[in-house]
Amino acid sequence: MAIFLDENSKIIVQGMTGSEGMKHTRRMLKAGSNIVGGVNPRKAGEKVEIDGTQIPVFGTVAEAIAETGANVSVVFVPPAFAKSAVIEAVDAAIPLAVVITEGIPVHDSTEFWAYAQRQAENGAGRTRIIGPNCPGLISPGKSNAGIIPADIAKAGKIGLVSKSGTLTYQMMYELRDLGFSSAIGIGGDPVIGTTHIDALQAFQDDADTAAIVMIGEIGGDAEERAAAYIKEHITKPVVGYVAGFTAPEGKTMGHAGAIVSGSSGTAQAKKEALEAAGVKVGKTPSETARLMRAIIEQL
Repeated sequence: MAIFLDENSKIIVQGMTGSEGMKHTRRMLKAGSNIVGGVNPRKAGEKVEIDGTQIPVFGTVAEAIAETGANVSVVFVPPAFAKSAVIEAVDAAIPLAVVITEGIPVHDSTEFWAYAQRQAENGAGRTRIIGPNCPGLISPGKSNAGIIPADIAKAGKIGLVSKSGTLTYQMMYELRDLGFSSAIGIGGDPVIGTTHIDALQAFQDDADTAAIVMIGEIGGDAEERAAAYIKEHITKPVVGYVAGFTAPEGKTMGHAGAIVSGSSGTAQAKKEALEAAGVKVGKTPSETARLMRAIIEQL
């Protein structure tokens, strides 16, 4: 099993013909992903050959869905055009839009997230947004939508949700022998689509996920909210890591969302909230991996 992405996923790439889109489409194909098309209005009707695979280019997301049955879009569109690209995907009611692009203005992210919510409430079809500024998600051995390296871990029973792309890769590598049902990078921007809580519930509902790793970082209160949710709704074991224990107070660090003010948003405050919810929290990624190993051995 897997969450949000599996062997039946049919993926289109908005911005496939750009340099980043082309590079990562090639990598997704090598990982076994079923890439059924690209979207670029200026190159509609063309076909792009990538390592022997002919991929059609469509003018719109709606056309791509109609021709291929696509149910996932990966967005590599530059920041200035990302909002319209995501809104186009939402209008076409694609079930999953994975927004890799970084540097999207927060106002634009807020707009397309709110637009997706309104469309869902109006019955026009629900589009789950992952990101922006994220590495995407992977269900090892099944499919890969985004930029997570496909060869760092095998399939297994651990679910991973992380704000940080780099820490996603590190944790997958640390636990590569145990393997993952799915790993999802939700992004660290102030406004994102899918949250820790969304992923936690999906892993809770997935029969083949036995335990969950949750990676957060300083700033905001997403981890505290996730801790409260875990306490009320998650029965599977969860281990956590919060990046930023050594960050100086009042300093903006790394991701745009990581702003510390007083005790609010600090790594220690998040660690305490998670531990109060029964989550074992590592001080380093390696310690977090060891905590997960101990849990898996006891299952």
